Amino acid sequence: MSSPKARRRQRSTRVVSASALVVIAAVVVLGAVLSASQVFLSVAAVLALALGAAAARIIYSELVSTRRDAAADRARQAQAYRVIAEERSAEHQQFATAMRSRIDAAERAATQLEVAVVASQGRAAEAMRKVNGEARRADLAEAEGVRLTAALDESEERAAEAIVRVAELEQENDVLHSENDVLRAEIDAHTSWHPQARHA
Repeated sequence: MSSPKARRRQRSTRVVSASALVVIAAVVVLGAVLSASQVFLSVAAVLALALGAAAARIIYSELVSTRRDAAADRARQAQAYRVIAEERSAEHQQFATAMRSRIDAAERAATQLEVAVVASQGRAAEAMRKVNGEARRADLAEAEGVRLTAALDESEERAAEAIVRVAELEQENDVLHSENDVLRAEIDAHTSWHPQARHA
């Protein structure tokens, strides 16, 4: 395949050749008119017609070649755009799959934390019931005051730890919900951007 510079040089040669043929025809006709010879004028007319036809043929072939090259260039551009569009579509699919897996993992973690929070709340309620029971038994059995006081202190400590753990789990749950919302916003933003890029 010839280079663009070689094609431009060839086209310039064609245009110059066609122009030269037209100029030669004009000079011949002008010479015939000035000579006032009927025979020479007829020969000049036929020669000018032939030279004009040759020049028109050269220009026509130049036009056809230019259109063919332009069509080939447009086809190459369309192919390149198609490849780019396919790459962008594949990248978008990979991004959406990765974001979906991250969202699923975050939702699973949030579900597990919610289950842990509910279990901790149940344990805290049970601990509080035990504290109340121990307090009632302490009121009823003052003779066992030392032992019941120790048991009461231990139960209160477990209740306090359970309450602290519930608060920590609730805070972690809130953080995971926030991250989940951010990931969903990123998915929505990327999905709404991609069709516009594809139409472009």
